[in-house]
Amino acid sequence: MLPVLLLAQNPVTEQDSTAVEYVIVEGDSVPRTSIGLDEVMLLHKLKFDSKKERIRYLILRRKTIKVYPYAKMAAERLDSMNQHLKTLKRSRQKKRYTKRIQKYIEGEFSDELKKLTRTEGQILVKLIHRQTGVTAFNLVKELRSGWRAFWYNTTASMFDISLKREFDPKNIKEDYLIEDILQRNFQSGRLERQKPAVKFDFYDLTDKWLYSK
Repeated sequence: MLPVLLLAQNPVTEQDSTAVEYVIVEGDSVPRTSIGLDEVMLLHKLKFDSKKERIRYLILRRKTIKVYPYAKMAAERLDSMNQHLKTLKRSRQKKRYTKRIQKYIEGEFSDELKKLTRTEGQILVKLIHRQTGVTAFNLVKELRSGWRAFWYNTTASMFDISLKREFDPKNIKEDYLIEDILQRNFQSGRLERQKPAVKFDFYDLTDKWLYSK
């Protein structure tokens, strides 16, 4: 056991094909037989049946890239807020904290959101659902009055859009194309990847929308 313990305490770092690195798992030395790598998605080559279809995709790509950071921010703020609210016991403290977060987001992003077009606003609503697992409507319903005013003032009342729209790439092709755009821009590094709250298999969706007869 002595050589094994020594290897566990001092992992081999030289490039030796015969060397074995050991890791400690609950007090036991376990040989590492694989190398951890970041996940890389193999994406299909883009093909369009017509020039009009290609232009439509490019417009959708521009709008998706523009609004995704706001959806990502909403998910991060919501998660941060919920985690902090768990530490607060008094309803007055929770109300004060939620209002402070609402004012921060409104002050930082409200002017930018007001510049969005109606279609950009609708894509944003769907991406908020993708990132949080909750529709914008339910966020408005569940959160306090400050958030309610913020979302209505900067989305529905301005863009005449539905806050109940969900991100549904399984049944709506445009949503699949939005996911395709996100995956390509995650891979290129243009957008920062954030794990979606909505569950789906991108390859299954590709088979359905592009290869199924």
